[in-house]
Amino acid sequence: MLTMQANGQVRKPTPCGPVPTENQLRWQDMEMYAFIHYSLNTYTDQEWGFGNEDPKLFNPSHLDCKQWASVCKQAGMKGIIFTAKHHCGFCMWPSKYTEYSVKNSPWKDGKGDVVRELADACRAEGLKFAVYLSPWDRNHPEYGRPEYVTYFRNQLRELLTQYGDIFEVWFDGANGGDGWYGGANETRKIDRTTYYQWPETYKMIRELQPNCLIWNDGSDRGDLRWVGTEAGNVGETNWSLLNHDGEVTWPMLHYGLETGDSWVPGETNTSIRPGWFYHDTENEHVKSLSKLMDTYYKSVGRNSTLLLNFPIAPNGRIHPTDSLRGIAFNKMIHEVFKTDLAKKAKINTQGNTTIINFKKPTAINRFVVEENIRYGQRVKKFALEALVDGQWQPLKDELVENGDGLTTIGHRRIICFPTIKATQLRFTVLESRCEPMITRTSVYLAPELTADIPDSGEKRSSGLHYYFSNPKEMMIDWDTEQTITSFRYLPPKNTREGLVTHYTLWASTDWANWTKLAQGEFSNIVNNPIWQTIKFAPTKARVLRLDADRLAEGDRMTFGDIDVINQ
Repeated sequence: MLTMQANGQVRKPTPCGPVPTENQLRWQDMEMYAFIHYSLNTYTDQEWGFGNEDPKLFNPSHLDCKQWASVCKQAGMKGIIFTAKHHCGFCMWPSKYTEYSVKNSPWKDGKGDVVRELADACRAEGLKFAVYLSPWDRNHPEYGRPEYVTYFRNQLRELLTQYGDIFEVWFDGANGGDGWYGGANETRKIDRTTYYQWPETYKMIRELQPNCLIWNDGSDRGDLRWVGTEAGNVGETNWSLLNHDGEVTWPMLHYGLETGDSWVPGETNTSIRPGWFYHDTENEHVKSLSKLMDTYYKSVGRNSTLLLNFPIAPNGRIHPTDSLRGIAFNKMIHEVFKTDLAKKAKINTQGNTTIINFKKPTAINRFVVEENIRYGQRVKKFALEALVDGQWQPLKDELVENGDGLTTIGHRRIICFPTIKATQLRFTVLESRCEPMITRTSVYLAPELTADIPDSGEKRSSGLHYYFSNPKEMMIDWDTEQTITSFRYLPPKNTREGLVTHYTLWASTDWANWTKLAQGEFSNIVNNPIWQTIKFAPTKARVLRLDADRLAEGDRMTFGDIDVINQ
């Protein structure tokens, strides 16, 4: 927003409190990027290695960083942060400062460099690249002593000078404890506020990578903060502010600090699985589509970014279940936000109130609002109301447990509410630190994922996963590519509502290229609602899409059961 002075010159708005740097603005616009956890832990079935694991365990059969980058891009990620060194101290690049690295593994006869391969793969896919370097090292004999800090900085220098542009450096908050420590097998504790001498380390980072952001949750404030949980959510109130000095409490991490003197926005990190590293026992516990969407609304939709982890399996690839779920997640985000219903409405703004007038009663369930954070975060509280059947009714965020949660906005705020048919929507800023600078008010109708799907977000029928990308489009996927010959549909019992009478069936192996398998009518299905079979030539597929071209009644597809027949 620009204003005119009396002399006709354009005047920039006055900043309101702390404001983001250009680096922080670019980072916030990324919105979603991936974590990749991969190390010796992958082969020992651990989350934290002790530091004495044998480097010879690292010998993946099909390590493919191009696959990682391709999956992450298709999942909507704008970059990748890679665990170059986790707490066990094993380096995924051939560091010249230690023997505990891939150079002493059987993989590629010790000539490999995972960091290099991933950095190159990211740039080939147009993704940004970043590194995670654990300050804690359970392998190094000098950890806890001054000599280790020099070692740590030397390794950081390698990562910042040998792999091109780095958009973020991620320093884990786990510091000190028991470890192998070169054979000492003891517990070492450090003063995390002074031991690493962060100011000097930060200075080096900014000199070597001036566009890089620093993630650190300690008393030495970085550019970004942890949000106090790995569950995938930040507070419904979320200020991008903290104080530059002093320790932070959990509420400060989770909600920010309205009176903070520095711009330190929150980054929401979580894994697509229960753990950060791959475990076979978690193959059936990959987050459902509904859970991923809930995470999106509670991170990107609450003035944060989303750092979503994809663990690498022992063969050196992202597991098919994880990749398919991630790609479906991105597809659903695009499905939800593809049509801004406000663009076809008449919008009036007077003072701090904006009214969106629809041409007719319109079904809606999502509201998006954004501030121009370049000049600071301003809004403290707002109201959202809908005119339904001639009566104004307040709308609350259904994802907030207590209260309506209509507080801060920041880069983006998404309000989710039950579907209603409204003729008008009224947005009003109630409290603000300075004059509000609202840059977007958008309205959407999201598919109702929970209508036919249990709380887990998906149903397993005949070993299949399914979800609805819109009310008349069903996606069915499974873990591995198979050759299939027919698809079966059982209509719902005792109802014509949502029963499919005419269909088109599509198949894909990569979610990008689709082959039409069949198109037609389920003859007499209304009068005789039994299993219907669609047969086709043997086809390789990993996912099917069933389009309901016509329904007996209603506007949303339903079914009793589904099945896919393999060759």
